[in-house]
Amino acid sequence: MHSKNIRKSTLKRNIHEKIIISSAITICALFSPNVISQPLMNSNFNGVNKNSNKSFVTKAVEKTGSSVVTIDTQRLVKNRKLPRNNQLFLDPYFERFFGLDLPYDNQPRIEQSQGSGFIFADGLIITNSHVVNGFDNVIIGLTNGKKYKGKLIGQDFFTDLAVLKIEGTGPWPKAKLGDSSKIKVGDWAIAVGNPFGLENTVTLGIVSNLKRNVTQLGIYDKKLELIQTDAAINPGNSGGPLLNSNGEVIGINTLIRSGPGAGLSFAIPINKAKEIAAQLIKNGKVIHPMIGISLIDENKFEINNNAVKVGYVIPNSPAEKGGIMVNDIIIKVGNKDIKTASDVISEISKNGINKQINILLKRGNNLIRLKVLPTDITNLKNQ
Repeated sequence: MHSKNIRKSTLKRNIHEKIIISSAITICALFSPNVISQPLMNSNFNGVNKNSNKSFVTKAVEKTGSSVVTIDTQRLVKNRKLPRNNQLFLDPYFERFFGLDLPYDNQPRIEQSQGSGFIFADGLIITNSHVVNGFDNVIIGLTNGKKYKGKLIGQDFFTDLAVLKIEGTGPWPKAKLGDSSKIKVGDWAIAVGNPFGLENTVTLGIVSNLKRNVTQLGIYDKKLELIQTDAAINPGNSGGPLLNSNGEVIGINTLIRSGPGAGLSFAIPINKAKEIAAQLIKNGKVIHPMIGISLIDENKFEINNNAVKVGYVIPNSPAEKGGIMVNDIIIKVGNKDIKTASDVISEISKNGINKQINILLKRGNNLIRLKVLPTDITNLKNQ
């Protein structure tokens, strides 16, 4: 009996507690609707909600997308005449594999290509030099479907940049240019372009590396330090903008790594592009002060130090005339202590071609001071 009374008492208490809990929940439900529904009554809520559904990529592209253009190029190609009795042309597969033309197709033809660019000033477009190099006709296509003839203002082979002018009447949509000196590894990178003629194709990635020298990529005929990104850049994207998360242009898409290491893309920093564009607009060309040496960055891990060594000296160059030799270690250029090869290039570029520059180098155990007069890179190529 006693145990039965205990069970009954416990059961009553549990029922009582459940009633109290249920009442508390009911009271919350009855007295809290104002708190729950209040945000829904806020007229700004829907606007915020709508904006939150729009990604930062969409917002960035909306700011700059209309300034991105398609660049269609054409040139007349005159083929070399070959003897009709050449047995190589009897099999059409040779044309397919070797890119050769059959005799009956060996007529002048129009070669077409396509790239991207963007409007950065009133009626002015910046793109890659290789997009327009050697072409006779340039057609600019805007995102609104209108097409205009483009005129080449100037191009610079060594930085792979060119400026075009739209032959038409504006106003023109202009991209907002950012500051590439503020980019950090890990920042968002948005590549915009018109690959295969598809307008405003967008890819997303991050900035993977900064100041990637093109010599590290096996390219020795350009003068570039590039932004490396894993945002996919496809054929036809060349010359299009690389954006940050705010929709500002931080670079110009220029290179794709294919084969081993595929998936890497490279862009020219916008600060460098602005500098080159200004010279092209003013002079139609760019002066690149050089002294005629190749440089090697040597990392000495045991002493945690970096040395910049001269790897090659061009014969009859300012460097050779000034007394610089292979294996010399460059300590200072002008007033700048040298830590990387980029430091040397930067100081010589700042110095220009009209005045000598002081160079301090180490040869063996001796410190040597020299004066060298830089020249334009085109003079080196002509030697």
